Amino acid sequence: MTTTPTPSSPADQLTALATALADLRAARLAPHAFSELARAQAALLQALPPRYAQVLADVLDRLESSALFSEESCSFSQGGLIDSLQTWVDKARGQIGAMAG
Repeated sequence: MTTTPTPSSPADQLTALATALADLRAARLAPHAFSELARAQAALLQALPPRYAQVLADVLDRLESSALFSEESCSFSQGGLIDSLQTWVDKARGQIGAMAG
């Protein structure tokens, strides 16, 4: 049985996460699937300052909660959360780039 390995470098994991975020934004990926993928990027999360893992976990928790309710009944919008995730990815890219260069 062959499985697709999780990319091992933080930069590769960040690229995979950014691609998954684009799929989430385009509704090609469910919020829970995105959250599961994001939480599995151990090398990326370990390479970043600890606050990044906490912020990501908080946004993912809200994203998962928002998926359980309609947009109107939820206290935060899924679109706003996706924008927050994009900001997180952009800032993480800056951190990873600074470490590599």
